[in-house]
Amino acid sequence: MIAKARDIMVTRFHTLRPEMTIVQAIRYFKTAGEEEGSKVFGMMVTNEKGELIGMLSMYDILLFIRPSKSRNWQGMDDLEIDDLLEETCANAKTTLVSDIMTSDVITVSVDTHVIKILDTMIRRYIRRLPVMDGKRIVGMLYLSNVFEYLCNKIVSR
Repeated sequence: MIAKARDIMVTRFHTLRPEMTIVQAIRYFKTAGEEEGSKVFGMMVTNEKGELIGMLSMYDILLFIRPSKSRNWQGMDDLEIDDLLEETCANAKTTLVSDIMTSDVITVSVDTHVIKILDTMIRRYIRRLPVMDGKRIVGMLYLSNVFEYLCNKIVSR
């Protein structure tokens, strides 16, 4: 049997809105994690029509906290770094999800073969992929889903 995205995707998922602040998004990550019984490290961002417009991941938030400006972090003293961290934490109350999300989202269709999914995830360093049926979001694929499916396939042989 050929496994497709539809066979291994998770159909229960949470989404963020672009007008949410970073603080609100982080709180929603925690709430969603409690509901799911596992930590949530990224979510899709949808517009008012429910269309996918971005992704917000742990990495996006960490890049916000440690901006990529040309700073010599190793050469700074700890108090200076603490001041910058405090400023960033304060800015998280007004910075929007749309300001730091990844807008160029890679997706797969419900009919994408599991090995093509794995290839995309490995080549692009992606841990989660939205699954689309046309323009409609129908699920989310996590690297752990692909790993579990493939391990089960190997063991069942």
